[in-house]
Amino acid sequence: MYRSLMLVLLSLLVCSSVFAAETESSAVVMDEVVVTATRQTEELANIPANVTIVTQEEIARSAAVTVPEVLRGVPGVLVSDVYGSGRSYTVDLRGFGESSHQNTLVLVDGRRINQADLSSVDWSLIPKDRVERIEIVRGGRGSVLYGENATAGVINIITKAGSQMSTVTGAVLGGSYDTFQGDVSASGSTDNLSIALNGNYRTTDGYRDNSDTEIKDFGTNLDYTVSESLFLKLSGGFHDDESGFPGGLKKSELSAGTPRTSSTSPDDYADTEDWYLQGGFQLFLNETSYFEANIATRNRDWKAFSFFGTGNYDGATKTETFSFSPQLVLNQELLGCATNFVLGFDYEKGEQDIHNITDDPGFLWFADGKYELSRELYGYFAHAEIFLNEKLAVSGGVRKSRAEFNFKADAYYDYDGFTWTDNFSASKTLDESQYTLGLNYRLFNNSSVYASYTRSTRFPVLDEFFSYTYNSIDTELHEQTTDGFEAGLRMRYESGTAFSVNLFRLEAEDEIFYNPYNEVNIYGANDNLDGDTVRQGFELTVSQEFDSLLLTGSYTYRYAEIDGGRYNGKEIPNVPEHQWSLGAQKMFGKHVQLGINGTYVGERRFISDFNNDFDMLDDYFYVTSKLSYLLENGSFFVAVNNLLNEEYSEYGVLQLPIDTAEEAFYPSPKVNFVVGAEFRF
Repeated sequence: MYRSLMLVLLSLLVCSSVFAAETESSAVVMDEVVVTATRQTEELANIPANVTIVTQEEIARSAAVTVPEVLRGVPGVLVSDVYGSGRSYTVDLRGFGESSHQNTLVLVDGRRINQADLSSVDWSLIPKDRVERIEIVRGGRGSVLYGENATAGVINIITKAGSQMSTVTGAVLGGSYDTFQGDVSASGSTDNLSIALNGNYRTTDGYRDNSDTEIKDFGTNLDYTVSESLFLKLSGGFHDDESGFPGGLKKSELSAGTPRTSSTSPDDYADTEDWYLQGGFQLFLNETSYFEANIATRNRDWKAFSFFGTGNYDGATKTETFSFSPQLVLNQELLGCATNFVLGFDYEKGEQDIHNITDDPGFLWFADGKYELSRELYGYFAHAEIFLNEKLAVSGGVRKSRAEFNFKADAYYDYDGFTWTDNFSASKTLDESQYTLGLNYRLFNNSSVYASYTRSTRFPVLDEFFSYTYNSIDTELHEQTTDGFEAGLRMRYESGTAFSVNLFRLEAEDEIFYNPYNEVNIYGANDNLDGDTVRQGFELTVSQEFDSLLLTGSYTYRYAEIDGGRYNGKEIPNVPEHQWSLGAQKMFGKHVQLGINGTYVGERRFISDFNNDFDMLDDYFYVTSKLSYLLENGSFFVAVNNLLNEEYSEYGVLQLPIDTAEEAFYPSPKVNFVVGAEFRF
């Protein structure tokens, strides 16, 4: 595979250089800039990775109501709405399946929102109307610059700053399943201060019973110019939601006639309160070099209830996160070559207090456990990009990471009148290094060919060490390391044509996963895989822009399998081999805009089916359409989702224990719609 990548890269370089020489004089297109790939502003054409920028205009044209829905059409990104209510999503880059949320780093304005535990990324924290743009950097290069969780890639959600003109925006929408959403934003600036405020409220009954959700959000961004060289920034947000969890429907239940909209867990729910505050400064040393530091804190309270047949579970978790990230950026000549250099340090501490109560009268069992878990991450990194000439650039970086874990438990048990307590504490420290090397050859203005290699690391999160079944710590669990290779070509022309292709291969050792066949725990446990995992494939995109018509298309091929060990030769669950999308945006006159987008997702294994014993989860084709009437200061629109009314499930798991496992489906909504309006003053 390495030889194939190099041969493909050489072919792309030779052919593209010849073509570039013939077209360079006419292909003059302004290039986009990205901040996520190098932690500083950089032209997209200089990045040796597959990068997508979703602009504010593209977000506005989309039929999406949430940020993950915006990502659904991005090439190589697999999005699943677990409950069909727009509350809980999985977003997968490069085929990591059920562990995708631990291998994809999600940032908001550069601040990580992945938590220190197994909880998925909470995508509802940032309303779509607060987003300025989204940057997606695939591959593990972000591991050197950002550290933990970036093995598959980085998604950076950049929120709106204050505008030069005072502006107030209001939006409202309603639709199927008693969905209602209201949004109000205000922004403006003075000579030195700019401010942006946003408030959002959303409620829906959801497609299924007990999938209702009520969400409230508030956020603000402030930027203050102290002088020509010193800039201050402050941002914050508050999130509150109450959501029902309908659970999965077994294959036997659906075969017996259970409606797809029903719930087998009508009383399960979770309530969340989450707030964050981030501040920092940027001090310019000269026109292009600066020192920057950011400090952030986050507090998240989560309460949940679930019923499991003969008993019930009550859980409450309080998570506090603190982070500090200073960095020095130097842009200057070095030995006659333009050089961009970043040197920095990242520190994050996550503390989690957990209180779980299990009451199971059917088995005469009662347990009351209190746990204090903490993790401290330290990361020292350096990254340099050297332009050897106007076309050729080489980049590389290294990061030294350390994770320190501490665990404390105090549990009380009562089984048929026999009571006892269990108290313990434990700690563990892990160290690892990450590094990357990239080569980028610029063909003309904003077209380029590139190749890169990255070694990334993922440390276990807090509750991957912990077994709630046996109230114990698995101190044998250790870090996962991944070698990633990729090569690609991206080209854009003045004619409006854009094309890109990217080949990738990831080889992971000691991958951390939830093993349903664990020999100690019948419900499974977190393990390091005894074989390697290999993920490889390619991502292809093409677009053509006319005066009033934009056509887009993409195709992703990914194959993910296990090499060696107990699951040798088995496919990794929840990874479709084929995925493609088609889209069209058309303007009719000055006011009417019509968009239609379709995404195909191929068959994939049910989550936890590492033995590949069960049938595949069916493929599906998901189509959305949005018709807008544009005004000078607003718009009216109607959007239709699942336009073809397809019956499918985006998400499917095996219900454990494994010896009685059965496929469980999470049915997705049938055809549904929203109508809305937006006005700016």
